[in-house]
Amino acid sequence: MFHKPYGVLSQFTPEAGSRWGCLADHISVPEIYAAGRLDADSEGLLVLTDNGRLQHRLTDPAWGHWRRYWVQVERIPTPAALADLRQGLLIQGKPTLPARARTLELAELEAAAIAERQPPIRHRLQVPTAWLEIELREGRNRQVRRMTAAVGLPTLRLIRVAMDLMDGGAPLSLDGLAAGQWRLAEGAEAQRLEALLVPAASTRSGASSGSPESSSGGRPVPQGRQANRPSNSPGRGGRAGGGKSGRAGGGG
Repeated sequence: MFHKPYGVLSQFTPEAGSRWGCLADHISVPEIYAAGRLDADSEGLLVLTDNGRLQHRLTDPAWGHWRRYWVQVERIPTPAALADLRQGLLIQGKPTLPARARTLELAELEAAAIAERQPPIRHRLQVPTAWLEIELREGRNRQVRRMTAAVGLPTLRLIRVAMDLMDGGAPLSLDGLAAGQWRLAEGAEAQRLEALLVPAASTRSGASSGSPESSSGGRPVPQGRQANRPSNSPGRGGRAGGGKSGRAGGGG
């Protein structure tokens, strides 16, 4: 699990001529890739794995993993705007799936103690701002930003704070991770990720039948390395896990 900072592509390979950094600037673990992208100007939780089937399992909309975002927007959301976000919007000619959306309370924001973004956001002093919690089960290109803009609430800052494994347990989250830090999934958390690939009698979300892949091959995360620390690698190449042109699966 990695807390991706602002200005970092969700891939290990830098893009020629880009002003953005890449994952290799922070993580030196070889042969792992992002299971779902975040845009370079978004922040938050990235799950990285060397298991291609787990990567697919976490990003395929058919499984319906809820992804939770905290979104700072211009203007104060109205009940009508929140209702529109929840029921779905027509974005680029295609309706979004129903979502969850609510305004975050001041006490929640104070408890979370969200660090200032580096560089700080730019906003108009005469325009009020608010924080929303939005949860999606799909990950279309810049979806959260397009949705908030469609209801008159331009996004200023976007942080993915959690991903639900849909197994009845607590969502994977950013708890304990400052921007630029990563940790291994170990113990019960690693077992839950492995269990996602075990055939089960239950079916996929939104489908009448489904056959999850078997559990053979690969591991959810590399083992045996120190957790919860940033790693200042000089960088390496590798297959993209979702940069500007990477696969979808994030929504941010």
